[in-house]
Amino acid sequence: MARVGRRRGDGLQRAVVAGGRGLLRALDLTVRSAGHEHVPATGPVVLAANHVSFPDFVFVQQALLAGPAGSGGRLARFLCRHEIWGVPVVGAAMDRMRQVPVDRAAPAAAYLRARALLREAEAVCVFPEAGISAAYVVRALMPGAVALARETGAPLVPVSVWGGQRLWPQKRTLEDPFPRPTPARGRLVDVVFHPPLAEPTTEALGHVLQAGLETLQRLPEHRPRPGEWAPWHPAHLGGDAVPRAESFALDGLPRAAIAPTWGPGPPADGDA
Repeated sequence: MARVGRRRGDGLQRAVVAGGRGLLRALDLTVRSAGHEHVPATGPVVLAANHVSFPDFVFVQQALLAGPAGSGGRLARFLCRHEIWGVPVVGAAMDRMRQVPVDRAAPAAAYLRARALLREAEAVCVFPEAGISAAYVVRALMPGAVALARETGAPLVPVSVWGGQRLWPQKRTLEDPFPRPTPARGRLVDVVFHPPLAEPTTEALGHVLQAGLETLQRLPEHRPRPGEWAPWHPAHLGGDAVPRAESFALDGLPRAAIAPTWGPGPPADGDA
């Protein structure tokens, strides 16, 4: 199969990815991936991933490059918080790598830029939760990923990610300071690419993402040990993360977010 041609900024992005791979190797961290056959080797594709830790984009990109010849080698353009562009030098590098800044107060510009990238046959990765649930379930989703797929005709590939929360967890209360990374050697992160949605809807995407996430969370290698305090594992699966009903107060969701019909039980009235 033909591989995606080199584009402006690809060299810089591959260098950054190589540096990230070196850091993961230093931490003895394994990124295990599956479902590469669902990612087209060429042409536009929307990757819609659940979000459990701040470096999830690192794991998704490493997984993309780890696939067989037919799907490996693709670089994704990620939709990222626009605050990153305020860091000297970093913002210019992000622009050169064709990453997309998202201002939650004015998201239209990000949508238009992502649409343009898809029309140039790029792979665009979106984290439609627009944040991380302290309950480690898939929270309300923004509709942009589905809208991009529908408008451009690009396949919408759901992506499950789990394991990074043990390296950089979400905070548990509104009063908690911004969480810091908790690096530890020998961790495992799983990334699974699912079949493209035949009829993309935000509700269908939410159900696939939640089912895929729970499948990973139930694996023996990801479950807490008996008696272990596990704030990194969901409460409905025996962990000590914030219960889902309590997590809604922490979410701070944009008004356009689609309330979940997926997960371990719908929110009570007034929680969403």
